[in-house]
Amino acid sequence: MLRRIGTAGLLTLALTACGGGGGPAGATPTGGGKAAPPAQTPAPQTTAPQSPPQAQAGAVGRALSKMSVQEKVGQLFMPVLYGTAADTVSGENQARYGAGTPAKVIAKYHLGGVILFPHNIKGVGQVVGLTNGLQKSSREVPLLIGTDQENGLVARMSALMTDFPGAAEIGATKDPDLAMAVAKATGDELRALGVNLDFAPVADVNVNPNNPVIGRRAYGDDPARVAKMVAAAVKGFGASKVAATAKHFPGHGDTDVDSHTGLPVIKHTKAQWERIDAPPFKAAIGAGVDAVMSAHIVFPKLDPSRDPATLSKPILTGLLRQKLGFKGVISTDALNMEGVRKKYDDGEIAVRAVLAGADLLLMPNDLPKAYQAVLAAVKSGRISQQRLDQSVTRLLTLKQNRGFLVKAPVADADEAARVLRSKEHRKLAALVAR
Repeated sequence: MLRRIGTAGLLTLALTACGGGGGPAGATPTGGGKAAPPAQTPAPQTTAPQSPPQAQAGAVGRALSKMSVQEKVGQLFMPVLYGTAADTVSGENQARYGAGTPAKVIAKYHLGGVILFPHNIKGVGQVVGLTNGLQKSSREVPLLIGTDQENGLVARMSALMTDFPGAAEIGATKDPDLAMAVAKATGDELRALGVNLDFAPVADVNVNPNNPVIGRRAYGDDPARVAKMVAAAVKGFGASKVAATAKHFPGHGDTDVDSHTGLPVIKHTKAQWERIDAPPFKAAIGAGVDAVMSAHIVFPKLDPSRDPATLSKPILTGLLRQKLGFKGVISTDALNMEGVRKKYDDGEIAVRAVLAGADLLLMPNDLPKAYQAVLAAVKSGRISQQRLDQSVTRLLTLKQNRGFLVKAPVADADEAARVLRSKEHRKLAALVAR
């Protein structure tokens, strides 16, 4: 899915998300000395900012109690929309979703979130207008507005944002303070544009040199070093008040198949998973990561069913929830990727992802079919009302923790112009590069 074009390093994506994405044709959401950190290195923030428990439960509970079943189901979905403004009429939106503008798609499906790609981006003022317009279109609950801004190979907003080195370059510095500072600066720029969720950092340990999809998107091949870098990046995003997502659970680092086009099989034993793949995810959870993204990979020693992890209850609920104790949002990788579409149709994929433990259904290949399938599963009792409420509560809690459950954030074009590609951020990028 990833292809470099030109010297500017822009990416052309067959819209998928993991480096994930959704795009015009469909696009995803998948060693050196220690450098001195910049003076502005943020103070560590180990958890997402929490409201007082009673106030948080009250706000989340009130929002949940006002929702119909249709609105709750809509909260689970984060598709890619087409257009550079909320009221842009697009034949792509009409063909895919039965509604011409992003605003109408949001209203029709009561969406909980939207993911942005390069085709949504023309300029700073335009993106600020787009994100503000999208928020105004969501009448029930403010939106999660996400993107894949890993930096390096996967940087959806690269046309506007500082060109920070990717994870491999940061990992090579062996300096977690730099990972934290880059994540903080990246989050500050995203928030200035109205983006409140980043599908980063990559928590995979890239132990296979033939890996076609992770490679230099990972901080390295040493589990302990990757874990330190991931934890630092999570804290950096937390300091910027942008939600972070560790990906791709249970670990996409040892594969020679791209899950955008095939279904990788990881042959690690459970002991190898504990030693190689698990440490960065444990570190992310310990640092207060907001979300964890699943991988479209088969991991037979963790689940012999040979379903991809995205559809595996033993992996998402058994390992991630129960063994690692993760209480935040579980996001699927992009559901338009071939790795998850080998065995089931687009409606059944969405239902099985929820039953496995996923909360956020990213970029379904067929949103109308997926939405109706989940709604029908709730009405039939296949997905219990309690199970639906668990996911919606987690999504609402993330929004509450990041400060925009009750009132939608409003981006400011002048502030964005000041923050994006600031002198301070360009100095930080140069420091890491050196």
